[in-house]
Amino acid sequence: MSGMLIQGGRVVDGTGAAAYKADVRVKDGVIAEIAPGLSPAAGERVFDASGCEVTPGFIEPHTHMDAVMWWQPSLDPLPGYGVTTVVMGNCGFSAAPVSDDPEVRMEMVKIFTFFEEVPIEPFLQRLPWDWRSWPEYRKSIETHTKASANLAAFVGHIAIRLAVMGMDAWNRAATADEIRQMAVHLDEALSAGALGLSSNFMDHDSQDRPVPSLMADDAELTALIEVMERHPGSSFQLILDTFFHLKAPETMERLARLCKGRKIRVQLAGAGALLNFQEGIRPKLWELSERMKSEGLDFWPSFAHTPPTTALNFFSSSSFAQANEYVWHEVVQAPTEAAKLALLRDPEWRARARDSWDNKAFKQSLVGTPWKMLLLDSATGAGPLGLNLQELAETWDMHPSDALADWVLANGVNSIVNREPHAQNQELTIRMIKDPQSLGNISDAGAHGQMLCGGGENILFFTDYMRRGAITLEEAVHAQTGKQAMHFGFADRGVLAVGKRADVAVFNLDEIEQKPLKRVFDVPDGKGGETWRFSRDPAPMRLTLVNGVATFENGAYTGACPGEMVGPSATPVAMAAE
Repeated sequence: MSGMLIQGGRVVDGTGAAAYKADVRVKDGVIAEIAPGLSPAAGERVFDASGCEVTPGFIEPHTHMDAVMWWQPSLDPLPGYGVTTVVMGNCGFSAAPVSDDPEVRMEMVKIFTFFEEVPIEPFLQRLPWDWRSWPEYRKSIETHTKASANLAAFVGHIAIRLAVMGMDAWNRAATADEIRQMAVHLDEALSAGALGLSSNFMDHDSQDRPVPSLMADDAELTALIEVMERHPGSSFQLILDTFFHLKAPETMERLARLCKGRKIRVQLAGAGALLNFQEGIRPKLWELSERMKSEGLDFWPSFAHTPPTTALNFFSSSSFAQANEYVWHEVVQAPTEAAKLALLRDPEWRARARDSWDNKAFKQSLVGTPWKMLLLDSATGAGPLGLNLQELAETWDMHPSDALADWVLANGVNSIVNREPHAQNQELTIRMIKDPQSLGNISDAGAHGQMLCGGGENILFFTDYMRRGAITLEEAVHAQTGKQAMHFGFADRGVLAVGKRADVAVFNLDEIEQKPLKRVFDVPDGKGGETWRFSRDPAPMRLTLVNGVATFENGAYTGACPGEMVGPSATPVAMAAE
């Protein structure tokens, strides 16, 4: 085969321009020609796209595939949803750099696996860990693994702090020499193709410790910002606290002060504040975001276009800890099923749990809203099912914590408690989709595998927002292709144009849907077996091309892994096959 001719489709090029009828010729991984009425060349394969949209491949801007890609190179279910590039290293968490000290390296792994709910055993066993610096990490990816999509990655602030400061990273500000070493790590990563620096000003860990990046003072942040400013095209992602202590407005003000007069792009993760429980800070965040843009700051609020899904389990979930309910988190941390059941029966534990539930848990959290905790998924079928925890507590005339404990005792610790979806501000969501300086399609794909899937949420731009007339087809495509590529500096992809890389999605609008969650048992448990994660069936695409190679066709993943490591305005380097 010398290439492919995609014939008869309607081209939506990713720039926001109006769709038009044309054929697309792909040759040697690049878009070679776009025009109506093209004739097949000798040896060229023809793909019939009649009745279909032909668009750039979709970009997933916020994933945690850093671990998952090593044991699941398909990145399921992303090929079936037209995804051709994924961004990793988000939220301040990355697999590099790492310390020479094994205890500190393990600390980084524990942080990543706790917050992103990725199983720790395969994370330790399947990754080669033959790196210390970020450039060595990139080289290891290119040498040892492959993926169905292109991979781009931030370097994590938390990883850099731990690599330089060891366990002290949790407790104090950095010294001048430590700041210098952090700057060297960041400079090396950016020179090797990292997208930029991701940091985290929200999270607390399983012991209620603020994550190490929260210990950074202005001197440290200024030094890191100066490094990024020396690397045009790089960006600074900051996770704002819009969920727990609600400190996002203060952080935004601080960041604006530190970035004033500097040429640096900042992604404010969470600044969309689209959920109803954030009503108290949403107007302030919107006002700050608009003011910062008007002042010439290159600040991009990022947002999810669908409310986050919460499915709480009793083996890996961080939901209790994130709710500041650390007594119930003891059940999650208990090493065996018998230990979990013993805690649930223990009167002393129950008394502590009631006190924590009432006096410590965040009121806007899952624990603080028991009427939104849905009892739908039982391991034993004992029930009752189909009601919420508040209703159960009233029926059984007991505290919600005790009612949940008794329900889990009856239904088994393999049961799942679902959360009613958050109410979302639809008007503001649509404004942000249309805003030329915002980043949408935040999904967390690859993380929280027993809570959500993430992958496939991109299709809702078409099946929800477009179908009800809130946005146009061109806006739906632009929001997850050209605008994303411009934000990250992917100059060679994200738009259908001659000379760009052939990342392409072909689909029929009448055929695609976001399929429901389903359990698949394909996650290595580190003991020779497999555990489950949530996935979903394909949308499906008619065709997904990554660098000119089909990763999804004929209703199924093809098994191809043509992904490349990509960076801002950089020539991609093909990843070696295993």
